[in-house]
Amino acid sequence: MASSALSSKTKKEEVERFVPNEHDFLQRHVAFFDRNHDGIVYPWETFQGFRSIGCGIFLSTASAFLINMALSSKTLTRQGKCPNLLFPIEVKNIHKAKHGSDSGVYDSEGRFVPLKFEEMFSKHARTHHNALTSDELMAMLKTNREPKDYKGWVASYAEWKILYYLCKDKHGLLAKDTVRAVYDGSLFERMEMERQSANKKADM
Repeated sequence: MASSALSSKTKKEEVERFVPNEHDFLQRHVAFFDRNHDGIVYPWETFQGFRSIGCGIFLSTASAFLINMALSSKTLTRQGKCPNLLFPIEVKNIHKAKHGSDSGVYDSEGRFVPLKFEEMFSKHARTHHNALTSDELMAMLKTNREPKDYKGWVASYAEWKILYYLCKDKHGLLAKDTVRAVYDGSLFERMEMERQSANKKADM
């Protein structure tokens, strides 16, 4: 009986486990922060995700608060009269929270647009064809700005500056492969694994 109940619970958990759409790169990007794989990202999960890739406590806390507060209401299937003060983000609806003044690499449904990705580097990577310098990154952000879209300006600036801060190489370059990996979330998984490996070595 106990074995049967355990088996039933396991099957139920497997059914309820959220798996992002393979072709929805934006879902895959955000799903990394869904730490218990239930399709909902709460602020503490966003915090845990940032910490797992090496962000400090202050940056992780600020990011968790601002990201969830900004995106939550746009992604909720059930909209109440009052905002949900737990600020959950529904991963399946993340495309509804896509902000303006971005690169256009995600389309309106959250899918990856290869042409837009290549344009980022063909138009802005002047020093190295496969990487962006800090100045080139800032120039790209200015080019992408839509008139009076102040929220979009801030969101894009914050996203790219955090990425540059975490992932630039020793020459101050943000590699094309790194940027490509952030769009489908695989960069976060790799960074977490590398950090875990480094911590294990330090403990030996």
